[in-house]
Amino acid sequence: MSKRIKFSSRLRAVFAPLAAVALIAYFSYHFVNGDRGLLAYHDLSLAIAQAEAIKLNTDAERAVLERRVSLLRPESLDLDMLEERSRIILDLAAPGDVVLFNNSL
Repeated sequence: MSKRIKFSSRLRAVFAPLAAVALIAYFSYHFVNGDRGLLAYHDLSLAIAQAEAIKLNTDAERAVLERRVSLLRPESLDLDMLEERSRIILDLAAPGDVVLFNNSL
């Protein structure tokens, strides 16, 4: 066997495992750190949880506002609510009204 054939066979014997290790390392790195890897999945899961919490809070606020708006509809107009809102908006009080100031706001 010539030296060239021995070198070639040794090169193949070393190159194949090195190439396999390099490929495994490449794919392992991108599996963890890639755009769609484990870390990106974790960050996306946190973002989804935060968005769902914001949605629940917004839904609760919306329900409160819808309830207050329904009290002002002509079909179910609550005169006390109408008077209260008009006095708050116009900043008026009737003669004889007792006005209490709430400084905690």
